[in-house]
Amino acid sequence: MPGRSTVVTERPPRPAARSYDGEGVTVSCDVHRCLHAAECARGLPSVSGTGRKPWIQPGNAPADDIADVIHRCPSGALRYHRTDGAPDEEPEVPTRLSPHADGVFHLRGDLEAVTRGGPRHETRVMPRGRGGTGTRRTATTAGSAASTSEPTAPRGVRRAVRVKHGRGYICI
Repeated sequence: MPGRSTVVTERPPRPAARSYDGEGVTVSCDVHRCLHAAECARGLPSVSGTGRKPWIQPGNAPADDIADVIHRCPSGALRYHRTDGAPDEEPEVPTRLSPHADGVFHLRGDLEAVTRGGPRHETRVMPRGRGGTGTRRTATTAGSAASTSEPTAPRGVRRAVRVKHGRGYICI
């Protein structure tokens, strides 16, 4: 119709993780990835807990203790960056895939998440799919029949995780 225009709107990008500074460490939290395992609250209730603002207070514990508790976060929603010269989190070697009681897999290791926003390096993830298991495994190691250099998230799945395996990777 003349005089009318159609406006196409896209969902706004999700906000970046929030960061919280403490003595020797900066903690970041991506609330969209949090699966509420509560490892943070059980591990250091003085640093993380609900009912207060900000809910992460890294100034309430030593940086080493904070790093130890963040390693327990299965989803990777919590991350840390050491500002005291100590190393940041290193991936577990070898990569480990273990089933959780609720059927979700825990992945720990040298991982690359393929997301709508592009690839992202990870050390801990709990992939979630839609319907069924929501996962598709594609082996792409050297000599494999199905080989591709850049995997994409399978249709209907919002994110895929690429796990280093030999000279190639496995896409989950």
